[in-house]
Amino acid sequence: MKKYEVVKEKADFNNIIKTGKFLKNNCFVIYSLPSMYNYPRFGIAISTKFGKAHIRNYYKRITRNIIDINKNIFKNNQDYIIMIKRNCLNLKYNEIKSQFEELIKENNIWEKK
Repeated sequence: MKKYEVVKEKADFNNIIKTGKFLKNNCFVIYSLPSMYNYPRFGIAISTKFGKAHIRNYYKRITRNIIDINKNIFKNNQDYIIMIKRNCLNLKYNEIKSQFEELIKENNIWEKK
């Protein structure tokens, strides 16, 4: 992800989570909200209960990589917050990737038209 594609402000995170639509499965919860930008923006959230910092960072890196691979599926003019659940903890990369792709491809709401 490029720097301009990242949601960093706490107020933005809270706004998207409180007012946006959401989808969820065993590993992820994805919130979305329309934005004024011409490109999708992403934020990744993970609880401190997930594990130590190096473990959380590892799963955030994996999620960023999966987002980069599937960036064309997301709508422009949308902000997304991806929350990683604890169920991902013992899964391999391919399993996490398939869970994420299932979640976003199941729902036609997310695909560009």
